Amino acid sequence: MQKTYAVLFIFVSMFFGQSLSAQQWDYKAEDKAVFERYVASISPFKSCPATEILEKTAAFFLGTPYVAHTLDLGGREKLTVNLRELDCFTFVENVLALSQTLISGNLTFEQFIENLQNMRYRNAVVEDFSSRLHYTSDWAYENEKRGLLTNISKKLGGLRETKPIDFMSEHRSSYAQLKTDDAMLAKIKEVEGRINARGGFYYLPKKKIASLANQIPPMAVVAFTTNINGLDVTHVAFAWRENGRTGFIHASSTAMKVVIDTQSLSEYCLSRKSCTGLMVSRPFSHLLSGDCGSSPQ
Repeated sequence: MQKTYAVLFIFVSMFFGQSLSAQQWDYKAEDKAVFERYVASISPFKSCPATEILEKTAAFFLGTPYVAHTLDLGGREKLTVNLRELDCFTFVENVLALSQTLISGNLTFEQFIENLQNMRYRNAVVEDFSSRLHYTSDWAYENEKRGLLTNISKKLGGLRETKPIDFMSEHRSSYAQLKTDDAMLAKIKEVEGRINARGGFYYLPKKKIASLANQIPPMAVVAFTTNINGLDVTHVAFAWRENGRTGFIHASSTAMKVVIDTQSLSEYCLSRKSCTGLMVSRPFSHLLSGDCGSSPQ
């Protein structure tokens, strides 16, 4: 009898746990349709090396419209799933989460959502605005702890950036969730304090990018660091190797869609006064090998 109650308790807990999680998801039927198209087109390559899976996943989104601020639509914090419209950061997150889903072999929309939530929120828990990983250096740090990324900037000869990170608290009026909510502002300041207590992050200075471009792995997450006070990064993308040139694929606010940029990583950074360099993180370092076998080319 006790065993029966125990099994029943586990079943009920799982059922209600999933229901509560689902209440924190925000997506449209079109997003699930995009996911299904992705699985149909990419699943033949699931045995390929992680880098190739990432490349094919990123290329799947070429031409997808750029739309900013899709995660900040107001109301209670939820995991927003939007595969129809992307900004630079949601492009990177979705490509990583989808690739992770394919590699796992559990090709379900629910698994993708779980991977996305694990990547986007501190401790993988959606609590409120402050639980989201807003700063890119913080996002990279947390996901490196989870084994999803490895910051290789130091290995490439990078420097440590130690400036205070406090842009959000210093510009509260720019964030609807902070404008009038002093309690939430206090939480964001706590987050910034923890970030600053780490002593900074490593990045590759802009003058070194050209000479070291061939050492930046294809499909590394490249985050363009900035000299803007209180801010760590202004743009993110994936390194893209083509015809011996190291460029990048990203959701572009200039082209208003996902594109393979015409500029190299070095040219892009050098053309922007605020850009100080690149933070380079390799995804899925433990899963880089693989065998495409008889998968279609």
